[in-house]
Amino acid sequence: MAEAADFQGTSPSPAHRWLRRAGALLAGAPLLAGVLQLPVSPAAHAAQTAAAAAAGGSRTVDVSLDSLTPSAPTDGDTVTVSGSITNKGKQTVTDAHVGLRVGPSLTERGAIDDAAERTGFQPGLDPLEIGGKYVQKFAQLPAGASQPFSISVPVKELDLGSDGVYQLGVSLSGQTSAEPWEHVLGIERTFLPWQPESVDTKTKTTYLWPLISTVHLSAQTGSDARQTPVFQNDGLAKEIAPGGRLDRLLSLGGDLDVTWVLDPDLLASVDAMTGTYRVQDGDTTTAGKNQAVAKEWLDKLEKTVAGKEVVALPFADPDLASLAHQGKGIPGSLNHLKDATNVASDTVDTIVHVKPETDFAWPVNGAVDPSIVQVATSAGADKVIARSDSLRETGDLTYTPSAARPIGGGTTAVVSDYRLSTEFQGDMTKAENSTQAVQEFLAQSLALNLQEPNDQRSIVVAPQRTPTAGQAQAMATAVKALQSGNWSDSQGLSAAAKAKPDPDATTRIPSRNSYPEALSKQELPPKAFQTIHDTQADLDKFEVVLTDKSRVVTPFGRAMDRGMSTSWRGRHDQGQAFREGVKSYLKDLTGLVRLIDKSDAKLSGRSATIPVTVQNNLVQGVHHLVLRLTSKHPTRLKIGNDAYTERQIQVAGEHSQSVKFTTSAKANGPVEVVAQLYTEDGQTYGSPVPFEVKVTEITPTVMLVIGGGVLLLVLAGFRMYTQRKRAAARQAEEEQGNTPDAPDNPDTAHTVDPADAGPAGEAGTEAGNGVNKAAAGTVDTVENAERSKDGPDGESTARPGADAPEQPSDPAPDTAPESTDPSGTGERVDR
Repeated sequence: MAEAADFQGTSPSPAHRWLRRAGALLAGAPLLAGVLQLPVSPAAHAAQTAAAAAAGGSRTVDVSLDSLTPSAPTDGDTVTVSGSITNKGKQTVTDAHVGLRVGPSLTERGAIDDAAERTGFQPGLDPLEIGGKYVQKFAQLPAGASQPFSISVPVKELDLGSDGVYQLGVSLSGQTSAEPWEHVLGIERTFLPWQPESVDTKTKTTYLWPLISTVHLSAQTGSDARQTPVFQNDGLAKEIAPGGRLDRLLSLGGDLDVTWVLDPDLLASVDAMTGTYRVQDGDTTTAGKNQAVAKEWLDKLEKTVAGKEVVALPFADPDLASLAHQGKGIPGSLNHLKDATNVASDTVDTIVHVKPETDFAWPVNGAVDPSIVQVATSAGADKVIARSDSLRETGDLTYTPSAARPIGGGTTAVVSDYRLSTEFQGDMTKAENSTQAVQEFLAQSLALNLQEPNDQRSIVVAPQRTPTAGQAQAMATAVKALQSGNWSDSQGLSAAAKAKPDPDATTRIPSRNSYPEALSKQELPPKAFQTIHDTQADLDKFEVVLTDKSRVVTPFGRAMDRGMSTSWRGRHDQGQAFREGVKSYLKDLTGLVRLIDKSDAKLSGRSATIPVTVQNNLVQGVHHLVLRLTSKHPTRLKIGNDAYTERQIQVAGEHSQSVKFTTSAKANGPVEVVAQLYTEDGQTYGSPVPFEVKVTEITPTVMLVIGGGVLLLVLAGFRMYTQRKRAAARQAEEEQGNTPDAPDNPDTAHTVDPADAGPAGEAGTEAGNGVNKAAAGTVDTVENAERSKDGPDGESTARPGADAPEQPSDPAPDTAPESTDPSGTGERVDR
């Protein structure tokens, strides 16, 4: 076997040096023979052929390394390696065995990267087998068959040298009918951190443990007093249920010394689930049934984070990079970030009774540029969690510097380590993947400590935002092994941010052009922020008319925060559907306060009133509204005394109110009239309601009736006048014809005894005493008239003016006098 190459970062252990020297001679013999053009012996040719076959056939069998315990052994431990082998070839493998190979120590972090990327057996790079009894034999392994293996080796048998990271290979050697000699048919590599004693200066390691989810709550709420929340789906219940992703994260993190990073929206959503809630199901909603699960998870969270460091992100974890690159130019976008930051602390404190840190900003993957830093700090954060693949070292440092970097303006960049932070991505449900990730994480951590063993450094690990349950399990295994190891101590994020910065570490923020293209493609588009801006404008108009703003402003404010969530990255259609849904639901609520449509009206006369009805179908009252009725042709129809009139509106919840407007017509014809609601600051509210008013001041029928009536009155008066005039003329003629001539001698006249007066006397004197009769008749008439004035007791019963003589020119009235009182409000007047 050839000696492993001494590339940078590797050093052979003393116990294997003599073996490797011997192997180097054997490996170099064919080369020397070729240079000297010497004939190749059959044995040398066989060795060359075997080496080539070993290199080419080392992928025939798949070796899966599923478990390595302990992950970081110390003196006296026994290392147990378990896994399985699977024959991927078409021929049966015979005389096979699984063995362990311990390579040289890797003193550089880059060397670990290189070793992790190698595949297949490589003679000269892969070390020799430990051999002996520390192998597991298999007589045969048929094509497609799998067999488990487990090998336990005392640490002392591994012949580990100085402290460091050692490459550990697990290989299967055997032969096939086509290649009937023993050679390596499969190999898997991992790393064995070796730090048997506690170092003098340990690395301070901060591990962030995120509890973040996607958006689950919709903007819709019930109309009851509690405003029953409505969830988009029941996915959150599955995450917090026993065995769910968030339940596993909470359980695993409870046993670790980590810094908890919480999204307040997650806590608010679970808290909403503890009471009555509903779940969207197509066009309807169904009752939620996971209240007990939600209460149990929140109780568990409260107990777990008590006394621990908790960092609260802005509500709903807004996408800072998208805001900086796509939304900063849209008015109001940064205000939403500030609102989301302001409510974060109270939300966490209210639900789990812990006062969180809120001065940290965490862009996606720790990728930063000047605009992202500017946006992140605009809401009050003065610490930005970056990552070392973004804030790269530009100097000649041979070690990993501490995380804290002052970047100007009182802002500190807390730079997480790229290798450690990205170790647990991918499918960690496979045991071989999780085992490899754990061992590589520990190897990188120990190699980091050994770079500058006398200088203490603060390192931050910021994993992916939403680890799966499998990833969380692997993370917990690694962190637990690290915290029980001999080279690292735990530290909170705040302490890491306050640690003394390395003066040689870079503090230069990369330019906008350095932002990863893959992340740029995932950003929320400008349309997302424009939709949020439009929704906020509608909310601003709506809230001023509400008597209880909190029932609308709070849920819609949080819904707009959710519209900017980082969880929408890579899900543009779903994110835009959510934002449009919020806007549409607000529009529906706004439309519950509206004007009732009016049909065309007909106005007969000079003035009338027009009623307009405002309907409020909200459960709360509305006020600060103005109803304006406008005439489009004020020369024909005036509203009040002008082209329009306004009325203040206040309507109780689930009520309607009719408002009457006085109008006056100036000319006949159709007139367009528009009713419109306004807020008190003059902004339109809702849609206008146009209708037509047909003005007919005096209709032809009315004119005909009035003209006919006047003509009849004139004719009747003229007839009465002529009749009375004729009657007066006849009476005058009769009086002149009945008067006798006066006697020449007045003494011939005699007086009639009243006692003789009577019917006979009257008749007897009718012919010869006409004058005396007339005189007597005059006295009787006066006496009768006087008697008619006096009642039995002498009281007057005559009406005032009854004694005035009636003139022939006074016509008798034939109609009642018309009332001149003005008509009442709301009364329709027809003249």
